[in-house]
Parts: sequence; structure tokens; C-alpha cells
Amino acid sequence: MHEWALAEAVVSTALKAAEKERLQEITKIKIVMGELQQIDAEIFASALKEVILPQKETLKNAKIEIKAEKAVFKCRVCQHIWTFAEATNQLNEEESESIHFIPEISHCYLRCPQCKSSDFEVIKGRGVWVDSIEGEQ
Repeated sequence: MHEWALAEAVVSTALKAAEKERLQEITKIKIVMGELQQIDAEIFASALKEVILPQKETLKNAKIEIKAEKAVFKCRVCQHIWTFAEATNQLNEEESESIHFIPEISHCYLRCPQCKSSDFEVIKGRGVWVDSIEGEQ
């Protein structure tokens, strides 16, 4: 599943950061999940727990914070700004699933609700990333 791969990437990133900063233990990982990625938060949290288990020494007491970031788009033609929630009524299940796996193809399926252009930018809400890591040396 897509969520498992992302969980593995988050743990790998956290461990690399801990090594770089010479942290013996990671106490907190803050993760931001962009809405456009359409990640199932429960599956992602479960996957994180499973991926963390083999890393007990470094991550055994790590608190995981997951923050959702709403996706916002801006039309390059008419400058209209809209949200992913407003755009999803344009999508069928297959299109929505395609965007879940490859968010960059959203331009193939979404249009500005005002002028119908597909020339827009994703202002925020794209991807999954480690926002911060805290730990002890």
C-alpha cells in the first residue's frame, strides 16, 4: 500500500536526521500530510507503528504528531483560488485514485471552477513530509 511506503520513508528520514544530529533517541516526529495525497490517516498511523517496531532503540519513545494540510489551488489564468474539497465533485473514483498515487496528474482531471482552465498551481497541501524531529543526544 502507498501508506506503508510513505511510513517507511518517514522512518528512514527520521533515522537519517537522528544520525546527522547525533541523537541517541528520537522523542517526537511531526509529520505533515497534504490533502492532495489522499492518505488514509489510520492506515498511515498503523504502518508507522509497524515500521517503527524494529527501530526500538532510537524510536521506542517517539511521539508521532500528524497534521493534515488542506490542498489549495490557484488558477494561473483567472487567479481564482479553490480547495480540493471543492474540486473533488469533478472526480470519479478512478480519477481520485489516480491522483492518490500520482498527485502531479491532478492537472489532467481538475479544472478551475471559475474559468475551466487546467493551468493551475498547487499552493499547499501536496505531499507528505517530516516537519520536525526532536530527540536527545
